[in-house]
Amino acid sequence: MITVVGTGTGAPAPREAVAGAELVVGGRRHLDAVRLPEGAERIVLGPLGPALDAMEPYVEQGRPVVVLASGDPGFFGIVRALAERFGPERLDVRAGVSSVAAAFARVGLPWEDAVVVSAHGREPRTAVNVCRAHPKVAVLTGPGAGPAELGAALRDTGRVLVVASALGDPERERVERVTPAEAAARDWGTAVSVVLSLDPGRALGAVRTVAGPAVRPAGWALQEDAFAHRDSMITKFEVRALALARLGPRLGDLVWDVGAGSGSVAVECARLGAAVVAVEKAADGVERIRANAAAHGVDVRVVHGSAPDALAGLDDDPDAVFVGGGGRELPAVVTACARRARRTVVVAMAALDRVPAAREALTSAGFSCDGVLLQSSRLAPLPGDVTRLAATNPVFLLWGVRNPVIQEGVAQ
Repeated sequence: MITVVGTGTGAPAPREAVAGAELVVGGRRHLDAVRLPEGAERIVLGPLGPALDAMEPYVEQGRPVVVLASGDPGFFGIVRALAERFGPERLDVRAGVSSVAAAFARVGLPWEDAVVVSAHGREPRTAVNVCRAHPKVAVLTGPGAGPAELGAALRDTGRVLVVASALGDPERERVERVTPAEAAARDWGTAVSVVLSLDPGRALGAVRTVAGPAVRPAGWALQEDAFAHRDSMITKFEVRALALARLGPRLGDLVWDVGAGSGSVAVECARLGAAVVAVEKAADGVERIRANAAAHGVDVRVVHGSAPDALAGLDDDPDAVFVGGGGRELPAVVTACARRARRTVVVAMAALDRVPAAREALTSAGFSCDGVLLQSSRLAPLPGDVTRLAATNPVFLLWGVRNPVIQEGVAQ
């Protein structure tokens, strides 16, 4: 067996856990905190591959191995790598308190409704987008994705960051509440355990029966009357349904809704878990989008300005973009969006003569392009308890999907 010991929030491993071990593997601070059995070998964890290779002969020969880890080693920890390499049946896991549980305990908050995301060894954009979209997030940090980087990316959100460092160390532990701007301005060193991103007004959350992020909505493509809008200037639900299917908004994504109008597409993408930026040129439209987002309990960042110029001020590239409207600037707007979209751009147009230019903008940017003319008729009552079909205005929906870059036979 490989005994995997979680040392809680910095407490040393129990002496009995390492008794009899012939090989002890762990971080330097964990190894220094315990007295190894006489004759036992030790491996200081660095790159994981060489450590697993060194463990293999011990495991094959049935010699006892102990792995020391922080917190709960089955929660974004070493248990996954060990189970994949040696099989879960060979593991005796003794979990400690995870840094996430300890951090929420320090600030007196329940965390069954928190979203937990790891930025350790990963690009931080997914963690940032989760923090933008959800009111209670725990981020496991790493080099290049710590409190300073998160703070810089979340300046405009109104979030509070709780930075928990050296959890469990009686001399070095620190738990600090800071604004994103304050976090961005500091050098936090290497002792950060976890960062909590909290919306102060929603940090407690509702009573839950299922842990994790909020349950995704049972339905989407809501009726138009679910949103405040002006003079029927709203993306109809039939069009919205297909647009959402092509946008594919999901947890960790960033979606732009350009020419957002009422913000119906933006709100629906946010309800499905994505972080969303809505760009709208009309001042009353900006307020309407904010009101619709608040009514549906989601976060949507609203930018007041005209595309394509307003897009230049958006620092983060989107995964997907929805472009509504069809004015003369449409080709330039689609081109600007296509240059920055990581996955897809969806364009809705009422005017036939706008379609060729929008399609050219997508294909010229390296997207494969497809589309459809949507024509629908809705049931409408007539006097005498009879029903007719009432036609809605036809809408062209184009979507472009970024083609993968093929390099030396490998899709990038």
